Amino acid sequence: MTGQTRRFVKKLDLPAYEIEPANPFFEIKEPFVLAVPTYDQEIMDVVYDFLDHNDNALLLKGIVGSGNRNFAELFVYAAKQLAQHYQVPLLHVIEFSGTPQDVDTIQKVVNKLES
Repeated sequence: MTGQTRRFVKKLDLPAYEIEPANPFFEIKEPFVLAVPTYDQEIMDVVYDFLDHNDNALLLKGIVGSGNRNFAELFVYAAKQLAQHYQVPLLHVIEFSGTPQDVDTIQKVVNKLES
Protein backbone atom coordinates (compact mmCIF):
# COMPACT_ATOMS: atom_id res chain seq x y z
CA MET A 1 0.00 0.00 0.00
CA THR A 2 2.79 2.48 0.86
CA GLY A 3 5.32 0.86 -1.47
CA GLN A 4 7.97 0.44 1.25
CA THR A 5 8.27 -3.34 0.75
CA ARG A 6 8.33 -2.94 -3.04
CA ARG A 7 11.21 -0.44 -2.74
CA PHE A 8 13.10 -2.85 -0.48
CA VAL A 9 12.67 -5.80 -2.83
CA LYS A 10 13.93 -3.72 -5.78
CA LYS A 11 17.09 -2.95 -3.79
CA LEU A 12 17.80 -6.68 -3.50
CA ASP A 13 18.35 -7.04 -7.25
CA LEU A 14 16.89 -10.55 -7.16
CA PRO A 15 14.13 -12.06 -9.31
CA ALA A 16 10.79 -11.01 -7.84
CA TYR A 17 7.06 -11.39 -8.35
CA GLU A 18 4.50 -9.04 -6.83
CA ILE A 19 1.26 -10.68 -5.78
CA GLU A 20 -1.64 -9.10 -7.65
CA PRO A 21 -4.65 -8.55 -5.37
CA ALA A 22 -7.04 -8.88 -8.33
CA ASN A 23 -5.62 -12.32 -9.17
CA PRO A 24 -3.41 -13.90 -6.48
CA PHE A 25 -3.54 -17.34 -8.11
CA PHE A 26 -0.06 -17.31 -9.63
CA GLU A 27 1.98 -20.50 -9.50
CA ILE A 28 5.57 -20.24 -8.32
CA LYS A 29 7.77 -22.96 -9.76
CA GLU A 30 10.89 -22.67 -7.60
CA PRO A 31 11.74 -22.10 -3.93
CA PHE A 32 11.14 -18.52 -2.81
CA VAL A 33 11.18 -16.08 0.09
CA LEU A 34 8.10 -13.97 0.75
CA ALA A 35 8.55 -10.31 1.70
CA VAL A 36 5.40 -8.98 3.32
CA PRO A 37 4.48 -5.69 4.96
CA THR A 38 2.20 -5.41 7.93
CA TYR A 39 -1.23 -5.76 6.34
CA ASP A 40 -4.74 -5.73 7.66
CA GLN A 41 -6.66 -9.01 7.47
CA GLU A 42 -8.47 -8.16 4.22
CA ILE A 43 -5.20 -7.86 2.34
CA MET A 44 -3.77 -10.89 4.13
CA ASP A 45 -6.50 -13.01 2.55
CA VAL A 46 -4.87 -12.30 -0.83
CA VAL A 47 -1.52 -13.54 0.50
CA TYR A 48 -3.14 -16.71 1.87
CA ASP A 49 -4.84 -17.27 -1.52
CA PHE A 50 -1.46 -16.96 -3.22
CA LEU A 51 0.31 -19.30 -0.81
CA ASP A 52 -2.48 -21.88 -0.88
CA HIS A 53 -2.52 -21.97 -4.69
CA ASN A 54 -1.09 -25.23 -6.06
CA ASP A 55 2.32 -25.94 -4.45
CA ASN A 56 3.28 -22.36 -3.56
CA ALA A 57 3.28 -22.99 0.20
CA LEU A 58 5.53 -26.03 -0.26
CA LEU A 59 8.12 -23.88 -2.04
CA LEU A 60 8.06 -21.13 0.60
CA LYS A 61 11.44 -21.13 2.38
CA GLY A 62 10.97 -18.18 4.71
CA ILE A 63 9.50 -14.75 5.25
CA VAL A 64 10.87 -11.24 5.50
CA GLY A 65 8.63 -8.82 7.37
CA SER A 66 8.51 -5.07 7.03
CA GLY A 67 6.70 -2.44 9.00
CA ASN A 68 6.92 0.49 11.33
CA ARG A 69 8.27 -0.03 14.84
CA ASN A 70 5.77 2.57 16.07
CA PHE A 71 3.17 -0.22 15.72
CA ALA A 72 4.78 -1.82 18.81
CA GLU A 73 3.47 -5.40 19.19
CA LEU A 74 1.89 -5.17 15.72
CA PHE A 75 5.30 -4.56 14.09
CA VAL A 76 5.67 -7.21 11.34
CA TYR A 77 2.57 -8.95 12.70
CA ALA A 78 1.60 -10.29 9.27
CA ALA A 79 5.03 -11.85 8.73
CA LYS A 80 4.96 -13.48 12.16
CA GLN A 81 1.46 -14.83 11.55
CA LEU A 82 2.39 -16.25 8.14
CA ALA A 83 5.62 -17.81 9.41
CA GLN A 84 3.73 -19.56 12.18
CA HIS A 85 0.85 -20.67 9.96
CA TYR A 86 3.12 -22.12 7.25
CA GLN A 87 5.82 -23.26 9.68
CA VAL A 88 8.67 -21.47 7.95
CA PRO A 89 11.29 -19.19 9.52
CA LEU A 90 10.92 -15.46 9.88
CA LEU A 91 14.26 -14.73 8.22
CA HIS A 92 14.58 -11.01 8.90
CA VAL A 93 12.54 -7.94 9.75
CA ILE A 94 13.01 -4.45 8.34
CA GLU A 95 11.58 -1.08 9.11
CA PHE A 96 10.15 0.98 6.24
CA SER A 97 12.15 0.19 3.08
CA GLY A 98 15.16 -1.21 4.90
CA THR A 99 18.78 -0.19 5.25
CA PRO A 100 21.83 -1.18 3.19
CA GLN A 101 22.63 -3.64 5.99
CA ASP A 102 19.15 -5.19 5.61
CA VAL A 103 19.76 -5.59 1.88
CA ASP A 104 23.11 -7.29 2.55
CA THR A 105 21.59 -9.57 5.19
CA ILE A 106 18.73 -10.72 2.94
CA GLN A 107 21.00 -11.27 -0.05
CA LYS A 108 23.22 -13.47 2.13
CA VAL A 109 20.22 -15.38 3.53
CA VAL A 110 18.82 -16.01 0.05
CA ASN A 111 22.21 -17.14 -1.25
CA LYS A 112 22.54 -19.53 1.70
CA LEU A 113 19.07 -20.96 1.00
CA GLU A 114 20.02 -21.54 -2.65
CA SER A 115 23.14 -23.56 -1.79
